[in-house]
Amino acid sequence: MVYELTFESVARLDLLTADIDEILKTSRARNGQNGITGCLVYYNRRFIQILEGDQLVLQELYKKIEKDNRHRQVRIIAENPVVKRTFPECGMMYFPLDASNVSRSELEQFRRNLRLLADFSKPESVSSILFWVKVKSLLAEPPGFPL
Repeated sequence: MVYELTFESVARLDLLTADIDEILKTSRARNGQNGITGCLVYYNRRFIQILEGDQLVLQELYKKIEKDNRHRQVRIIAENPVVKRTFPECGMMYFPLDASNVSRSELEQFRRNLRLLADFSKPESVSSILFWVKVKSLLAEPPGFPL
């Protein structure tokens, strides 16, 4: 049986695009080795992530995530066993931190695409339902930086 764990956190104020790139690089390598799939959304200095895999592996990973100093206010939204994975392929989505290289149209396209993905997904567990509720709520917020 697969286990899901959904959490949210707030990025450190001085977090850089390079830090996000490192998170993605490390996560993709380690998650693949440990049979973990899921989706990470980063927008407006906030992370929302759903992880899927073995329960003990996920709980150990979450302990490490909690201690990561690149973010704060880490809290579990939901966790539960599931029959099948919502994200059989690990999806990592985020929006660049550097507002100097982002246009309003790119931001809106990102938000539209993520909303469409949320609308077309068919969540079957509490964790995946709450993941998409949180993502939609986050996307409803105006961008945290001027364009």
